[in-house]
Amino acid sequence: MSSSNIPPAFVPLGCQACRDQRLLPFEFSMAFQPIMDLRQNRPFAYEALVRGPQGEPAATVLSQVDDENRYRFDQACRVKAIELASRLGLADLPDCRLSINFLPNAVYRAETCIRATMEATHTFAFPHNRIMFEVTEGEQLTNGAHLRSIFDEYRRQGLMTAIDDFGAGYAGLTMLAQFQPHVLKIDMELIRNVHEDPVRQAIVAGIALVCQRLNIDLVAEGVETHAESSYLSQLGIYLQQGYLFARPGWESLPLATMHS
Repeated sequence: MSSSNIPPAFVPLGCQACRDQRLLPFEFSMAFQPIMDLRQNRPFAYEALVRGPQGEPAATVLSQVDDENRYRFDQACRVKAIELASRLGLADLPDCRLSINFLPNAVYRAETCIRATMEATHTFAFPHNRIMFEVTEGEQLTNGAHLRSIFDEYRRQGLMTAIDDFGAGYAGLTMLAQFQPHVLKIDMELIRNVHEDPVRQAIVAGIALVCQRLNIDLVAEGVETHAESSYLSQLGIYLQQGYLFARPGWESLPLATMHS
């Protein structure tokens, strides 16, 4: 993105500035939900989900995000997720990743906007190569080339990338053709009752085949029943997330001690 497109007030934030929530007009915290690896029966990752300061739903926080505070909020979420995950002991879980959602339209220059994230990994002693950034396919992107540049920079920095809610948003396979993440997360609407819906079965099987050809790890979101989970496992989709395994835990890591 050229410098002429960057708002005059843009100033990259450091880790300390992002931790200071007084700089935002609202407070927030995080809940964590595991993405299970059913082959090893342990969490593959924990996704950090924004919540209110007392555990209020995400909507109570996200409704307060606007063009004026979007960049600061995006940066603060990254640092908050790393700080909390480190305090809760996520780094001590073998090969477990921390998944953080980011707002691509809040990133002006990937190489500078990642600065606070990398500082936070050092400050809180969290391995940066176990951080995964998710971009939702449901957010309308104004510049696909810009998102590709973000993914390229994150890869260069040794971070993992993921496309969230795949199959529910604006770009679909076109987005996947433009850039390939490390992980693809299938939207829960395609997972619901997949074991008894031939149309969903065909779509999910097709996505699984594409990801296998492209060497992309595949996660099924919103798994709620043993029947859904079993059918997905038969397709070779062993990374699964949903209420069947655990609901998001406010400032906690559900199932973190299952194999400690």
